[in-house]
Amino acid sequence: MNIRQTKTKLFAIGLSAAIGLTALGFGQAPQAHALSSSSASKLLNYGDNFLGTPYKFGASTSTTRYFDCSSFTMRVFKKLGYNLPRTARDQAKVGRYVSKQNLKKGDLVFFKVPSRGNFIGHVGIYAGNGKMLNTYGSGGVKFTNMNSSYWKKNYVTARRLGS
Repeated sequence: MNIRQTKTKLFAIGLSAAIGLTALGFGQAPQAHALSSSSASKLLNYGDNFLGTPYKFGASTSTTRYFDCSSFTMRVFKKLGYNLPRTARDQAKVGRYVSKQNLKKGDLVFFKVPSRGNFIGHVGIYAGNGKMLNTYGSGGVKFTNMNSSYWKKNYVTARRLGS
């Protein structure tokens, strides 16, 4: 084997190793660009229009008289042209992962609901300063402190939509 063949083979082996390590979570993840501040503001301002709208588990996506968490995020993101899947669990598969310490306004934040199992069962929209815009229980659509013990303990992940 000549020097050129050896270099080519070593490059291919190195590239394969790098790809494998990245796939296993050992590499630098691609940067996820947040919604522009103007788009995030539009999103949250549109969502504000629904403050107090009642919560109803399994709400139809064709109404704004009540929402469940994922029908709410579907409705709000649709305003910016995003078509989200129906459930929180499926919404957690779109966009790109973003760490909790790097959250930006407009990111989707996901939580488990222990009474329904150990999987993602709730979604909200990060609103900044440790708060999310979401809907659940009494009071319906509201801003919620993600640092309260329940939400902090049940936080799972966040996803970022945008270019």
